[in-house]
Parts: sequence; structure tokens; C-alpha cells
Amino acid sequence: MKLLLVQTAFIGDVVLATALIEQLHQFYPDATLDFLVRRGNESLLAGHPHLRKVLIWEKKKEKYRSLLGLIRQIRRERYDWVINCQRFASSGLLTVCSGSQTVGFDKNPFSRLFTRRVSHEFGTREHPIHEIARNLRLIEHLTNTDFVRPRLYPSVGDYEQAVTLAKHQRYVCIAPTSVWLTKQYPEHKWVELIQAFAADLTVFLLGGPGDVADCERIRAAAQHPGVQVVAGQLSFLASAALMEKAVMNYVNDSAPLHFASAVNAPVTAVFCSTLPAFGFTPVSDQHWVVETTHALSCRPCGLHGKKKCPLGHFNCANTIEVEAFMMPSAAPKGLHKE
Repeated sequence: MKLLLVQTAFIGDVVLATALIEQLHQFYPDATLDFLVRRGNESLLAGHPHLRKVLIWEKKKEKYRSLLGLIRQIRRERYDWVINCQRFASSGLLTVCSGSQTVGFDKNPFSRLFTRRVSHEFGTREHPIHEIARNLRLIEHLTNTDFVRPRLYPSVGDYEQAVTLAKHQRYVCIAPTSVWLTKQYPEHKWVELIQAFAADLTVFLLGGPGDVADCERIRAAAQHPGVQVVAGQLSFLASAALMEKAVMNYVNDSAPLHFASAVNAPVTAVFCSTLPAFGFTPVSDQHWVVETTHALSCRPCGLHGKKKCPLGHFNCANTIEVEAFMMPSAAPKGLHKE
């Protein structure tokens, strides 16, 4: 069998879609599996043991010319199934032009032309549906209804880099930023949390090159002797390797949350403007979710984050006290000051 998975959205979306790779490989260990991502996300799948190759869409450069080239390439491959994890028109067009059997979500504008259409549903607070479960529905006709965790495969070099940084110390990782401000726990709150850590604890601040300045401000304000800014220094997979061995990881509702899930690392995730019920909570064996306990009529202000709080007060974040991160169940012994 020859299969193509399509997920050309953001970093976290690609990580969550790796659950499909795990499930398909379990059922079809000899199948040819390929994965299509947008330029910039391909390093997430570097050295993946279950993938033959990663196709890349130049989404920001010559977008439509690149799309047409991909369609020609995909048609030549003659896949048995093209599995589209997205709801957007461009990926839908590529899917229906693949010349293969196709499956995707019913919210995709081209879904009426898919071989199989799968209902895309959000759950409720009482009965949430995880994004992983939504994605896995796309392959139920090929596999079964089991829930499978996503997985990343850091290399030996990634783990060596993590060990070199950690130097066998107890450490936590904090990924303090997000593309969307309303998904981001405020800087002064991260500073307050770091100041509550024991003085002998190492604290790594993670992020991309664009997050270095934010992390440096947090480091300077916290004045904690163990804080190290490693933002911009690590690849996606090296970051995941570092998170895997941490005693705790603190993240927003953003990609590093899913890195933790994909290496089964302990994680505490803070949700500000978005809701855990949307289905993007961590699935590590040890995971905790922190959110405001206030009943805010403005929350959520949308399915995704925003560049600023529409009402200007950002109460969905500002009303989350740092003490919520220090509950005994979510705070390993010796993490905080006595």
C-alpha cells in the first residue's frame, strides 16, 4: 500500500498528525508512507523511521506554482490513498487532483469530491474531542478506532545536545511565547513562576530565533541563577529531546505542548483565550492543564489566538495565578522554594 498524509498547517498541527503515521505503520508495516508539509516544518520529520520521504510545499514563495508542481509529482506517485488532515481549499484542490482515493474533513471546500468525507466536530467542556482523535477518524476505514499518541523521533545527536546542555542536572523547560499573544501567558507571570523555583534548579527558556528577545527579558527580570536562554539555539527535535528529560515543562497552548506529548514528557499547559475543550490538550502520561477559574463571558474570543485582547484587559490570562502551577500533583518535589 502507498499512502500520502497531507498537513501543511502549523508546527503543532504536523506533530499531532504524526499519530496517523504510528497507527498506519502498526497496521501496514510494509506500506510506503509519505508526508506533505509546508516549507519550514520538514525538520520535524527528519530521520523518521516510518516515512519514505517528506514532500514540501513552498507555501510562502511561489505558492500556486509550487502547488501545481506538487500535484504533478503526486499524480506520478499513484498513491492508493491521499489522507488530508486540513480543512482549507488549497490542500483540498491538491487532494482531488491527486488521481488517488481520497479522504478528508467535510469542512474542506472540496470535500464533496473526496472518496470519503469525515465529519469535523468540536467537543464540549463535558465531552471534549481531541484533535488527535479527529485526525484518526480519517483512517478508521483502514485501521480501527484506537487512540494513538503522536510521536517525534529525535536523533542521537539531538539527545547528545540535550545531555550537553543539561549536564545531568535537574531542570525544567519553559516555552513562554506563542505566535498569538492571547495564547501567551504574560511575561511578568512567567517571571513570577521562575522566582518561585528553587535556586539550584536549572531553567531552560525555549523558543525560535524570533523569541530570543522575549526570553532574555524574562531571564533578566527573574534574576534566578539557573535560567538559561536556549531559544534560537535548538532545532525542533533537539528541543523535544531536551523536554523529554525535564522534570517538568511549562508551555502555552502552542507547538511545544505537542512536542511534550510526542516524546511523552511531563508537561503543564496554560490555556488563556482558548479552551481545552477545543481538543489541543497534552496527552503525555504526566500532564496538567491550568486555566482561569473565573467565569468570563468573553472566553473564548475565537477558535484561534489573536494578536491582542479584543477587550484590552486580557483577563483570561491575568486572572491565572502562579500558585495554580504549584499544586503538589503538578510540582515534583524540590521544584519550588520551601
